[in-house]
Amino acid sequence: MFDYLQFANPGRLWMLLILIPLAVWYYFKLKNFNPTLKISSLSDFGDNKLTLRKIFAYIPLVLNFLIIALLIISLARPQTTSENEKVEKEGIDVVLAMDISGSMEACDFTPNRLEAAKNVACEFIQARENDRMGIVLFSGESFTQCPLTTDRATLINLMHQVKNGIIEDGTAIGLGLANAVSRIKDSDAKSKVIILLTDGMNNCGEIEPMTAAEIAATYGIRVYTIGVGTNGEAPFPVVDPFGRKSFQKVPVEIDEDMLSKISELTDGKYFRATNNQALKNVYEQIDQLEKTKMLSMTISHANEMFFPFLLAAVILLALNILIKLTVGRILP
Repeated sequence: MFDYLQFANPGRLWMLLILIPLAVWYYFKLKNFNPTLKISSLSDFGDNKLTLRKIFAYIPLVLNFLIIALLIISLARPQTTSENEKVEKEGIDVVLAMDISGSMEACDFTPNRLEAAKNVACEFIQARENDRMGIVLFSGESFTQCPLTTDRATLINLMHQVKNGIIEDGTAIGLGLANAVSRIKDSDAKSKVIILLTDGMNNCGEIEPMTAAEIAATYGIRVYTIGVGTNGEAPFPVVDPFGRKSFQKVPVEIDEDMLSKISELTDGKYFRATNNQALKNVYEQIDQLEKTKMLSMTISHANEMFFPFLLAAVILLALNILIKLTVGRILP
């Protein structure tokens, strides 16, 4: 923010030129007003000293000029202008579509895929201060855990409540993506993004993944897909009839070709995460790719400053009158 002085009616400042002919007029008036007498010497009249009376005789004249100048400046309406740069942030609408099928309990991530995905997603939500975000979950079916909102505390709380087994098991990737599209397609945000995370292959649901991707592309929605799971086999927890927990190796099968095609069709990108740190790096890359837009504008505020000049003119006028009524009569 910075201030500078300007005039609303700068053309009126030309009136200050009237002081020049006025000064000339006063000069000749005072010269003609004082009578002259030619003499051979001033020795008989003493020293021609500068007295207080002579000084104060010219003070009212100077004050008159100052008063006129201040009044003209007041008429020109001096103003101080403050300029503030206002920065506006244009957020992005993001829907997190997360696979919660039984295979997300595999322990190739710490403590498992689902919990690792939830933790990293919460960090992502916390960091995106200016975005509206929503959560869509899918396994054999799909439902909306949270619609688009800027309430990050609610989003994080609902993300922590996500768990496996709350809906029919399976991996309906197409249905999950279609649900996410329906949640974001009518948004008026400049940028609409879906982050789809899964660890498997589409094996159920009425909507094919590529059909859902085509719908997303129609609405200008970018889809970033993430395949989670180690290469080869992953340990999966198994409970026997006696309640004893053990782990067995299960093959990791991710339809990377399909996920890549979904991202390519929607101008997004496919990522593969094989451990916790890799998954965190994926979200960091998406965060860099989808930066909030910063818009700046300059706002000016004009403050009228004529009153100090007008007040000064009134004070000088009062002082002028006071000098004429007092000092001018008292001094010899």
